[in-house]
Amino acid sequence: MNIKTDIKPVTFLKAKAADLLKQINETHRPVIITQNGEPKAVLQDPKSYENMRNAIGILKLISQGEEDIRSGKSKSQEDVFKGIDTMLKAKLK
Repeated sequence: MNIKTDIKPVTFLKAKAADLLKQINETHRPVIITQNGEPKAVLQDPKSYENMRNAIGILKLISQGEEDIRSGKSKSQEDVFKGIDTMLKAKLK
């Protein structure tokens, strides 16, 4: 993040919205919008936002999987494949 270009007051957003959107979409860096010197919002290009959401989703799944392992809610790979094999053999009969 470049403080001089990536933090802007809300008045800048009001006056130069098109320029700010161009900057965000060209650099793919989010811009923090301030109001009365306090951060109030973050503007981000759609692709970077989507990538961030996907990364968060993957991290949540990993966290849930780790919790399942800690609480004993998992099976060994061998048991899973045996179960699939048994199910497939039963369907072929």
